[in-house]
Amino acid sequence: MYEKRLKQGAVILLGVILAGLLLFKLVGSSSLFNKDILSTSQIIKNIGSQTIKTRQTRQEKLTATYKKALNSDQYTSAKPYVKVNPYGTSPLSALVLFKTDTATKVTVEVVGKTAKTSIKSEVGKTYTKSHTISVLGLYANYQNKVRLTLTDKAGHKTYQTITVKTAALPKAIASMSLKVKKADKTKMSIGNSSLTFLVRSTQYPVGVDADGEIRWYSTNYVQHIFKVLSNGHLLYLTKPDNKDLVYNDLLETDFMGRVYREYQFSTETRNNESANDKTETTIIHHDAIELPNHNLLLTVSDGGSKYVEDTMVELSRKTGKVVKVIDLKKLLPAELYETYKATKRADGKLDWFHQNSIDYDTSDDSIVISSRNQDLVMKLDYKTSKIKWLFSSKSASKWPLKYRKLLLKAADSQTTFTGGQHAATIWPTGEADQKQLVLFNNNMAVSNGDKKTSGKYSEGVSYLIDEQDKTIKKTWSYGKTLGKTNFSEVIGCTRKLTNGDYLIDFGFNDQGKTSRIVEVDPKTNKVVYNLTFTNFTTIGYAYRAERFSLYSQNYQFKL
Repeated sequence: MYEKRLKQGAVILLGVILAGLLLFKLVGSSSLFNKDILSTSQIIKNIGSQTIKTRQTRQEKLTATYKKALNSDQYTSAKPYVKVNPYGTSPLSALVLFKTDTATKVTVEVVGKTAKTSIKSEVGKTYTKSHTISVLGLYANYQNKVRLTLTDKAGHKTYQTITVKTAALPKAIASMSLKVKKADKTKMSIGNSSLTFLVRSTQYPVGVDADGEIRWYSTNYVQHIFKVLSNGHLLYLTKPDNKDLVYNDLLETDFMGRVYREYQFSTETRNNESANDKTETTIIHHDAIELPNHNLLLTVSDGGSKYVEDTMVELSRKTGKVVKVIDLKKLLPAELYETYKATKRADGKLDWFHQNSIDYDTSDDSIVISSRNQDLVMKLDYKTSKIKWLFSSKSASKWPLKYRKLLLKAADSQTTFTGGQHAATIWPTGEADQKQLVLFNNNMAVSNGDKKTSGKYSEGVSYLIDEQDKTIKKTWSYGKTLGKTNFSEVIGCTRKLTNGDYLIDFGFNDQGKTSRIVEVDPKTNKVVYNLTFTNFTTIGYAYRAERFSLYSQNYQFKL
């Protein structure tokens, strides 16, 4: 009887093993058996996020001073109260305060040195007698002419010009070389208040006009994250002090430097590309977006001992707490991370995915993410985390069965796959099942890219995806003919602008000594703007180039 039961037990055990192997073949995941894959609760604990008010508290006295000045009734439009750099971190901004006898709206204009470089906005959206004017886009070390236009309810206008003197640029910024080789201002997507922002891999972010003149910068070091939120505020990643080694503070601020929210994270859960704790490290490593519910979705490392840069967390905008975790190891085949050898780190950790971007698709509540080290772009249902499609050059036969039906197929022979790509964004086309995918193709084959062309050029690319038929077709690209001159082994981005042009950042040229930023008209592939950025500190290149307006329609400064 004992031997019979022993045999039955062996048969059952064998069956369990075979079933497990079959499940692994079909699903391609061993996350349930991998001790290095953390629980959601452990990841939340490792992130250790919270809201703090350190900067807001420091700024309270400043705001109180400005309120007192406004309420003193001694300042008029002819003799206003003017404070340059009102919150201490935005030297090319000013706060102007005054009162009028009648209710008026105010338009402000910082007069540009050349055609189409004036920064202009209607800063007063309602008729009022008390005016708090944010002046943005000043020149450094310059007697700026600022024109105020006051319009009353009857439509009568009065004009006033004030002079605002600014200080010189700090040495680290003044030493930068920003050379504009071409600027067709009649064709550029610049409007009256848009600048090209150079989002640095580290150190000071700057915004330049069509002439290459710096018209905004922050005295806070910023790494990777630099976004304009729906309310017109800025979101950027910085440090408690520029001398600190950990980028640990995520700020919601504005272009004048006033802080509205501040999020802090664990100083223990961090890493960097060099795997060296003696250089700058961070927990949020490449991207952040604002979700429709206004919470923030961040790319992070989970704090485990083995894997990095393969997790996303949703952060409550109000509390700063993590309310959702997406661990990509639990969604993708185990072989991708368990046998990964394409890149190596000095600390022995595996950067198997290296997520470098997120974008949200409002049409179906999904996100599109980019993995540099898998040469992969993928779309996830945000609610369920189920994969909707995969864009990868890895042959279908090498994917577990479960994933093969999700692979996008090239629609023609001209459609090439990406390698080490960055900054993937998704756009509507007017057709329900068809989407436009825009990205920067570094064309660096890390694990699955095109090894025949790898390293020969980089390019900005647009694709048309049929999500029903699971096909993808390249519809536009720029960069191949530039060859190795503009090859960017790492970093870079392609941004679709409001006029249909593309802003491309070839961020890592000449072994990281040069960043080249161009605006291209896709109808002709002619360059309408060409900016070369050199003489920056080591790893201070342009991680991304963005075209943002200093004055968002949804933003009005209020004391």
